[in-house]
Amino acid sequence: MAKQLAILGSTGSIGTQALEVIGEYGDLFEVYALTANNNAELLIEQAHKYMPDTVVIANEKKYPEVKEALEDLPIKVWAGTDAIAQVVTAEPIDMALTAMVGYAGLRPTIEAIKSKKAIALANKETLVVAGELITGLANENQTPVIPVDSEHSAIFQCLNGEWRNPVEKILLTASGGPFFFKTKEELKSVTKEQALKHPNWNMGAKVTIDSASLMNKGFEMIEAKWLFGVKPEQIEIVIHPQSIIHSMVQFNDGAIMAQLGIPDMKLPISYALSYPERLKSQSKRLDFSSCRSFTFEKPDTNKFPNLAFAFDAINKGGNMPCILNAANEIAVDAFLKEKTGFLQMSDIIEQTMAKTSFIAKPSYDDYVYTDAEARNIAEQLIKIK
Repeated sequence: MAKQLAILGSTGSIGTQALEVIGEYGDLFEVYALTANNNAELLIEQAHKYMPDTVVIANEKKYPEVKEALEDLPIKVWAGTDAIAQVVTAEPIDMALTAMVGYAGLRPTIEAIKSKKAIALANKETLVVAGELITGLANENQTPVIPVDSEHSAIFQCLNGEWRNPVEKILLTASGGPFFFKTKEELKSVTKEQALKHPNWNMGAKVTIDSASLMNKGFEMIEAKWLFGVKPEQIEIVIHPQSIIHSMVQFNDGAIMAQLGIPDMKLPISYALSYPERLKSQSKRLDFSSCRSFTFEKPDTNKFPNLAFAFDAINKGGNMPCILNAANEIAVDAFLKEKTGFLQMSDIIEQTMAKTSFIAKPSYDDYVYTDAEARNIAEQLIKIK
């Protein structure tokens, strides 16, 4: 029988590419549920094409539009964040692809794990905010969490068959984004249009800005710590501008294994959905004759302090990564709305981390409170500036 999938965030970059993958293997996968935040028009189009059992639009103001457009089809239409958390618990669902952006992905991921659904995890903020809670729930419910991020998928693939061999180090590669070779002085005047032009990857706006500030790599470091059970000091960030080596694992005998490929998110999406099988793909293959060189650099945390903030947050533990994430979401939103500058995003994050109440052993309710408090503090800092 075809695997029944819930695509959370189906109108975003990962969601739309996942549906393209699913469309290529119609006999293997069926879409049971689709959810979107605001993009009602695309959600309606996807519903007509994939005919899911249920669609959910988070923005309740868009519910009448979606309901009317699908009223002639046998598709349930729900609205609101509670509905997204509820739909993932539906009995027929085998796997939930969590491709929602930001903190919003936490609650539905928790509900899916509690309902023993396999997780294809593309929402890195879930593990950044509440890694200890999520990994504990996954172990308790014996629920697999398979990474979709290209870097974590690469590590996952390198570790396949090597689970008993001790990992000495994870080498997490980063493109460096569009500004890696700029000076700090030049970074003072970069615009959102420049920041949104990633040299290698086609991603959503928020993730693209995070890549430009290297916050994305800080989040991926925290995610890797929880996914692979390593310490932060065992994770090294390596700038690899060509984005061909997607990440590496160094074992205790000194051997290093790497996963290579062209920058294409369909490969890690396909691998997560079909694991442990590999599906034949028509995607472009890597041509080594066209790869003139592989280069590597160390990140500069003076120019890109967000990376250092991420290490600080995970080393302090507790709710500090949750504070980091909330402050970053507010700062990035302000930058995209041209309410703050590129470098000022880091100032907002640093001050929010210093001002928000620290909780050493947070519960889920503590994470909810922390997220709200940190967002409020960050918003006030933006108004002051």
